[in-house]
Amino acid sequence: MPDVRTISVNVNGRAHTRTIETRTTLADFLRHDLGLTGTHVGCEHGVCGACTVLVEGLSARACLMLAVQCDGREVTTVESLAHNGELNPLQRAFQEFHGLQCGFCTPGVLMTLTEFLRDHPEPTESEVREVLTGNLCRCTGYQGMVDAALAVAKRMRERA
Repeated sequence: MPDVRTISVNVNGRAHTRTIETRTTLADFLRHDLGLTGTHVGCEHGVCGACTVLVEGLSARACLMLAVQCDGREVTTVESLAHNGELNPLQRAFQEFHGLQCGFCTPGVLMTLTEFLRDHPEPTESEVREVLTGNLCRCTGYQGMVDAALAVAKRMRERA
């Protein structure tokens, strides 16, 4: 008989209570139990960054974290970024600066940059490149991602 536990987790502002196997990863919980397929599973070793989400506002690899570790916590996924079908400023900048191609790494990159830009409103190009070292992309060469992050940071400062 599998080891199960009932957890309550707030995902993207909505409370969810589920009984799950204790071995269920956060990525599998989000994708299979909640139907939030924006969190991608790439390497399953925490290396590629495709599964990056925010747990209590901090980047976490959903493939390495167990869902039971999020009991009573707030999880934010890429699905939270757009509102009423409108892309958020970072997503629009990715579109504008061609920051994605196949899109597999994009959710993790967006979540990484969401946390980073929140905490670093005046990033340098080298700082953006450094934070992106935790997200592997085989398509873009990263320049569009860097340009998008720098542009949205500048726009956010101008609006403040």
